[in-house]
Amino acid sequence: MPFAQLVIGPPGSGKTTYCHGMVQFMTALGRKVAIVNLDPANDQVPYESTIELSELITLDDAMETVGLGPNGGMIYCIDYLCQNFDWLEKRLADYPDTYFIFDCPGQVELYTHHEGLREVVEKLVKLDFRFATVNLVDAHHCTDAAKFVSVLMMSLKTMLWLELPHINVLSKIDLIESYGKLDFNLEYYTEVQDLSYLLECLNAGPFGQKYHRLNQAMCQLVEDFSLVSFYPLCIEDKKLVNNLLTAIDRANGCAFGGLSQGNNSIMEVAVKAGLNSDVWDVQEQYIDYPELYKKSSAQDNDRDS
Repeated sequence: MPFAQLVIGPPGSGKTTYCHGMVQFMTALGRKVAIVNLDPANDQVPYESTIELSELITLDDAMETVGLGPNGGMIYCIDYLCQNFDWLEKRLADYPDTYFIFDCPGQVELYTHHEGLREVVEKLVKLDFRFATVNLVDAHHCTDAAKFVSVLMMSLKTMLWLELPHINVLSKIDLIESYGKLDFNLEYYTEVQDLSYLLECLNAGPFGQKYHRLNQAMCQLVEDFSLVSFYPLCIEDKKLVNNLLTAIDRANGCAFGGLSQGNNSIMEVAVKAGLNSDVWDVQEQYIDYPELYKKSSAQDNDRDS
């Protein structure tokens, strides 16, 4: 009964950096973890991948052989993996009692309406893999109401399409205001609270007023499903990584036992550590008083040295 994370998200959301940081964190906890790189175009990765789709097919091969562009070639590679699933099954079987992290491509249609990746995951589930989807989106989208609504819609569509236990993540939370100020407190965006306030921001300009009925319908759709919420993450912040891993462990069932006897005690400690990150602490550290925290951290480092 292998446990696994399916790491997805649009280009630039920090998937590869997340996989690298998470495998380091989990290894430090004493877990046996391996990364499966399912991006046939991403061969320059900072981590040591255990299994790579490029061993089976590369994006360049697909583009040259079939005459496709980058997007079509990526879809072809995932379809090819689905058709040759026995290759992946045999490669995974070489690593028993291992926790897998699947680093996926950044092509959004693979998670929203294309069948290929979903069929691969369904076949893995039939082999008793226990998945949790980790959907990363860049936190700076929160600084623009229109971008945040698009993130909400994409996240909701992904949740409904993949039909897996699902964790949405606001990555790069330390850079959230690098493109502008937030209209509301961070908790508003992580909990996806009353979107009528966001609707006011959407309708503020002449362009937004023109599409006010569409804006209202999208906000109402997200609220009606009431499924989307986010965990804040800075991959260098051990507390936030631990909070996120705790949530993932509960989502895929890893927290309730499995893998090996040695890992069970680690998982129990993770559960006892708490389920929710303190969003207000994150707001203070990365949004309200970042310079104060940087100064305090520098002083701590000086004392340690």
